[in-house]
Amino acid sequence: MMAWADLGAALLRRLPPERAHDLAIAALKHGLGRQSVGDDPESLKVRAFGRDLANPIGLAAGFDKDAEAVAGLFELGFGFAEVGTVTPKPQPGNPKPRIFRLSADQAIVNRLGFNSAGLDVADANLGRYRRTGGRGVVGVNLGMNKTSDNPLADYEAGLRRLSRYADYVTINVSSPNTPGLRALQGKDKLAELLRHLQAVRKELMADAPPALLLKIAPDLSDQDRADIAEIALDLKLDGLIVSNTTTARPDSLKSASKAETGGLSGRPLFQPSTELLAEMTRRTEGRLLMVGVGGVASGADAYAKIRAGANLVQLYTALIYDGPEAVGRIKRELADLLAGDGFATVADARGRDLSGG
Repeated sequence: MMAWADLGAALLRRLPPERAHDLAIAALKHGLGRQSVGDDPESLKVRAFGRDLANPIGLAAGFDKDAEAVAGLFELGFGFAEVGTVTPKPQPGNPKPRIFRLSADQAIVNRLGFNSAGLDVADANLGRYRRTGGRGVVGVNLGMNKTSDNPLADYEAGLRRLSRYADYVTINVSSPNTPGLRALQGKDKLAELLRHLQAVRKELMADAPPALLLKIAPDLSDQDRADIAEIALDLKLDGLIVSNTTTARPDSLKSASKAETGGLSGRPLFQPSTELLAEMTRRTEGRLLMVGVGGVASGADAYAKIRAGANLVQLYTALIYDGPEAVGRIKRELADLLAGDGFATVADARGRDLSGG
């Protein structure tokens, strides 16, 4: 799904999106995506998950679903990377075609449906990455199988198998493409799930457990947002990822594929996801680590997320249109914006639009 310059961006854009994505993964696995990047500016350094990150720009879940190309992802200049979504058992996902480019809107619609090779494959790939010296900050995004009748068991299985490799684990209950999944964002079910996983995490790694994050949808009701904030604070969740793709279709969309069923990502998601980020930062009183994702394609976009409360920022769809060079460009632009406003660090700028600073 990415317009990789090293493979020929023009060629990849001519290919079906999923075929282009598969070629991009293959390129990264074989070291063909490496970018010429120097050290990041001091102003971009951040502290998260008990680790020092060179920069706050990360890759969102959905690209490297089976953790096949983790080493290659860090060669692009990311400060952290999130793999998955990983489901316990292998499953093919929804029928193809299931990814649609909305080029005129700089957006994507996908209805992949948690296609995953399962825990065994992800475990083997992440284990290999760590055993061969991989020290990048890695998040693992967990989901449930489509046919599962026990979501708690599915998420527990993922946590038990993969937490040893992860700096953080993301509980994904917000994809629109798995039937019944978003119902887990309801107050009672969500509290039960997160309470259970907190207990499992404590049992597994009492001394240094991975951070536990929740990824939420942008299409929540006001009551859902209030409930999630309350649960996150009560259970001392480590953080929120705001947000997943949206089922909404703005009137501004121009592309023919806008009517396709699935989750919309990219430029049209930027404003609603940033507004939700600011709201959830306020609701949680700035006490949780916040990851801002949705429509980030420039340093200005990343800066807006940070000023709205994000500690870290993720991107994905922009790479499809701008290629791997986008990572370095976004970092340079962000550093310039921080300096222009007199901020020495990302942390200094965090939440400034919420306080009027």
